[in-house]
Amino acid sequence: MKLSFFALLLILPVTATAGLFDETEMIEVSLSGPVSSILEDTEQRNERPFVLGVNGRDIGIQARVRGKSRTRVCDFPPIRFNFSDSDAAQTVFEGQGKLKLVTHCRNNSQGTTNVLEEYVIYRMFNVLTDISYRTRLLHIKYDDTSGKLHKDASPNYAFLIESGKQVESRTGGEFVDVPAISQSRLEQNHAAVVFVFQYLIGNTDWSFVLAEDSEACCHNGDVLEMDSRMYYVPYDFDLAGLVNAPYAKPDPSIGLRSVTQRRYRGYCIASEPLAAALSLVKSKKTEIMNVLQELPDYSDKAEKKSLKFLEDFFKKAEDESRLLKTFEKRCLG
Repeated sequence: MKLSFFALLLILPVTATAGLFDETEMIEVSLSGPVSSILEDTEQRNERPFVLGVNGRDIGIQARVRGKSRTRVCDFPPIRFNFSDSDAAQTVFEGQGKLKLVTHCRNNSQGTTNVLEEYVIYRMFNVLTDISYRTRLLHIKYDDTSGKLHKDASPNYAFLIESGKQVESRTGGEFVDVPAISQSRLEQNHAAVVFVFQYLIGNTDWSFVLAEDSEACCHNGDVLEMDSRMYYVPYDFDLAGLVNAPYAKPDPSIGLRSVTQRRYRGYCIASEPLAAALSLVKSKKTEIMNVLQELPDYSDKAEKKSLKFLEDFFKKAEDESRLLKTFEKRCLG
């Protein structure tokens, strides 16, 4: 019996090395080292030695600042951990290499809320497909040996993003650098899920064109090749309406006043996969909503705001034919 694309999404083999991204429980850690020094080093971005503490173990790692726009707008830009030469045996970090850490952007309660909201978006997308980046939430106590860290920066939440190699291992695909995605090779079923999901979360900060300062496709997404088909795997959701970060502004060319206004930005594809994707998202409503319940220190006010934002989508989705017509009218050729 030939399985549908959506059935295959549920049975892709899981072969992650150390189980870091197989579980979803938050991990309490400490990070000791020149934190403020690496946050200020946005030009050279040199790695410096740090000690990562977890469950009574101290692991020597290397870390540096990373990111593009967030190094300009954030008090506390993202970091990259390098476990390559670390002795992390018999810890949850065993077998890891270089991992992206998404940190709180602003040193205030809103910054804490926003990093939790971006984390939960990754988890929501995981509900829909395994062809996605998995994440692991951390609660970090920062010990800045440079002595200049803002008092409201620690402790705080952050999350690690699964490496591309682990996604390749799980899916059997391979990430490729291409100048553009060929429409003839685009896996339309998965693309449709991406399109509907980006609309669900109110995200317009993505596309199939070249990324900023890059010669490879795509903006806020990587291209995974599998069985001669191309899959767009999205990341970076901080400008989504569901997060509504203080610094988030829609691209002026789109004509929106706020990121909380939804605008379909999917590409023009066949109607059947788009209808199937919308049905899939609707069928996963309870699971998507329940992910919000897992967040620690998420205020009732913030949760109500997020639930309302999502409910607005599902209310529109009750009239599937009308919403699909909107998608088809707005699609990018």
